[in-house]
Amino acid sequence: MTQDFWILLRSDAHHDNPKCNQKLEKRHLQQAKERNAFILDNGDLFCAMQGKYDKRASKDAIRPEHQNGEYLDALVEEATDFYRPYLANFGLIGQGNHETKILKNHETNLSKRLVENLQKLGSPVQLSGYSGWVKFQFTVSQTRRHCKVLHHYHGTGGGGPVTRGVIQTNRMAVYTPDADILFTGHTHDEWVVTIARQRLSNKGFVFRDEAVHCRAPGYKDAWGSGYGGWEVETGKGPKPIGSLWCRFYYEDDQMKFEITKAK
Repeated sequence: MTQDFWILLRSDAHHDNPKCNQKLEKRHLQQAKERNAFILDNGDLFCAMQGKYDKRASKDAIRPEHQNGEYLDALVEEATDFYRPYLANFGLIGQGNHETKILKNHETNLSKRLVENLQKLGSPVQLSGYSGWVKFQFTVSQTRRHCKVLHHYHGTGGGGPVTRGVIQTNRMAVYTPDADILFTGHTHDEWVVTIARQRLSNKGFVFRDEAVHCRAPGYKDAWGSGYGGWEVETGKGPKPIGSLWCRFYYEDDQMKFEITKAK
């Protein structure tokens, strides 16, 4: 490995929502292209709440490009065009509760349809589920190879006004012990938490490592100016906006990584 390897960790883009900051989303995607980064989307790329039979639907919450009699089809086609410039960078698209809700009620998988469209255009992107695994293998020399494991899980619960969902790291640390990086979303919070672990190697040596839990907030600015809306009326408060960067680099004969906010 002779250079840094980047991953754009994104979740909850809610790309089709009028409150999605598409300008910032595009800026991060362009950075990913410039860095030859691997893009991992953790679900809820679609918002998809404005269908005919959705009780939450509102005419004011539909972008002009989606206002036609083929609403769900329009979401997929517009997203295909939007993400077309980044075909080579998309590696994985997961599914969130907004996509699974559409699958349950309308019997169509928006994530799968988008992935199939991007693949037809030449993208290597793969479809993942509500959770999934990615193993990154790095060749340092002919005799040295390193591996890092990432587990993505879209998320559950409301986050909480105090913990912001950080308490879930303790549960995930127990039932997902084999991941170096545990990436979540769903609550539109943003944090990075490191949990140190004592380990025992196959040869009986005691060593210590760290699991890094991280959560990306997404691109939907639901609070806005605070004038009104569901988030304002229920006192949810403003949320951070954006994604995370994971940078792998080789140092001191070890494969290391750092996770920072995308700017």
